[in-house]
Amino acid sequence: MSLRIVVCVKYVPDATGDRHFAEDLTLDRDAVDGLLSELDEYAVEQALQISEAVDDAEVTVITVGPEDAGKDGLRKALSMGAEKGVHVVDDGLHGTDAMGTSLVLAKTVEHVGYDLVVCGMASTDGTMGVLPALLSERLGVPQVTQLSEVSLTDGQITARRDGDTASEQLSASLPAVISVTDQSGEARYPSFKGIMAAKKKPVEELALSDLDVDAEQVGLAGAWTAVDSAAKRPERTAGTIVKDEGEGGSQLASFLAERKFI
Repeated sequence: MSLRIVVCVKYVPDATGDRHFAEDLTLDRDAVDGLLSELDEYAVEQALQISEAVDDAEVTVITVGPEDAGKDGLRKALSMGAEKGVHVVDDGLHGTDAMGTSLVLAKTVEHVGYDLVVCGMASTDGTMGVLPALLSERLGVPQVTQLSEVSLTDGQITARRDGDTASEQLSASLPAVISVTDQSGEARYPSFKGIMAAKKKPVEELALSDLDVDAEQVGLAGAWTAVDSAAKRPERTAGTIVKDEGEGGSQLASFLAERKFI
């Protein structure tokens, strides 16, 4: 039986775009272009490397999000080399937080079938970094997160996690959930051949009803977290110019001290 690798990716708003909230205090996704989260590209890369190192493996990429998440987000991962994609799209998902997303992803992973689930270290929009842990809890399998290096040998994950003061050597038996950092290795750039091949790769679309997820468990109504209020960032004001006529250092020190920076 082939090794079943599932990669969870997220379609996020372009950080260079003009992002703002809609009336319900959720991100207005229609007002900004989106793309595959850069940190999730590292997850796709590591999944492909593991797949290439074993005799028989298949990489499936799954995402939860609006229609463009399938057209743009999944297709980028497929063009990198993943074999197939699964896109969960449903109007009831609007406003879903990390808890709800982990539920939907867990149901999707079980629907697909898996031996190893690979995630990025965080999304580039929410940057919470909690989803791999939530996902492993829902699936009831080990988690090995924030990895800089990972390999698979004899049905066991062997990995390295780098911290500020030390590096840890970790291992876990399959099935398992892992997450990798942006230090795990550069993600490959899709070739023209890969881009063209991605157009023919299968992408399965699922709704909440296909996963036996009640609408009350997700969306704004089922969210455990919420944005209470939001305000536009104040316009930048002109800075204070200090003319150095021999006392510039003292004036700068006084300026910083008044604002309690020193």
